[in-house]
Amino acid sequence: MPKIVRFHETGNAYVLRIEELPLSEPKEGEVRLKVEAIGLNRAEIMFRQGMYLETPEFPSRIGYEAAGTVDAIGPGTSGIQIGDRVSTIPSFSVGRYGVYGESAIVPIHAVARYPETLSVVEGAAIWMQYVTAFGALIEYGRLKKEDAVLITAASSSVGLAAIQITKSIGAMAVATTRGMDKKQALLDAGADHVIVTDKEDMAAKMMALTDGKGADILFDPVAGPFLEKLARAAGAGARIFEYGALSPSPTPFPLFDALSKGLTVRGYTLFEIVANPGALTRSKQFVYDGLGSGTLKPVIARTFKLEEITEAHRYMESNQQIGKIVVTV
Repeated sequence: MPKIVRFHETGNAYVLRIEELPLSEPKEGEVRLKVEAIGLNRAEIMFRQGMYLETPEFPSRIGYEAAGTVDAIGPGTSGIQIGDRVSTIPSFSVGRYGVYGESAIVPIHAVARYPETLSVVEGAAIWMQYVTAFGALIEYGRLKKEDAVLITAASSSVGLAAIQITKSIGAMAVATTRGMDKKQALLDAGADHVIVTDKEDMAAKMMALTDGKGADILFDPVAGPFLEKLARAAGAGARIFEYGALSPSPTPFPLFDALSKGLTVRGYTLFEIVANPGALTRSKQFVYDGLGSGTLKPVIARTFKLEEITEAHRYMESNQQIGKIVVTV
């Protein structure tokens, strides 16, 4: 029987259990994967804690991103073959279709082949980060070469993806990090400039870097009172994309900056993209093109084994990582 990760109550990383369950068969519109690698995401931490968009129903599975091979296909399902090497696009219920484990069943629309040039570990580190960043910067942000993009929590996999996408367009990528320890790594990852927010005034530094213009697009998963600092760093007509809620505090609306600068403050998740067939097709093509040209390249922070899933979650919560945490199966 395959080993599957589930949890029976919300809480810290120790609620995750590895259990042996009978092998399930895919239903119509579903495929089953023999999982080889799992990409971890901050959303799964929040889901495990009971603080996510979706509420877990116990016992609950968990996990959005996996890479592996198709080993069973549900009835009436086409477009995929047994043996295909695929990874999953987060576009399903994380509790119902969670992919942590040796076997996972997902909807057919959630699987996509990944380039042969990528390892299975890299294959598990593609879709959440690149589709999330693509949606805000390209699909909705209409990023242009002359734009300046402020990317917060930039050492995350999504932050690094945003740096890579910004640079692929030729725009200015300004990354933020709280401490000096990650500054050089972000510069090495392609950021044009790095603002260390514990030591520098973010708004003043952003204005100095752009000759007083400010950021055109701000891409942020923190929110909370930090939004007020973002608004001060924004330029006239800037678009602020809030794609997460890492701050434990309420999020005040920066009314006076919004009024004086004509700001757009927008909540956003990749689910807007995956629910729109046209946008999803555009995002996949953009990612395939970028992976093929080398302008997009997944950054792997560290790998763990499935038996170390608790340690992997604890490591993500430590915020030490630069890039994607992947669990091998």
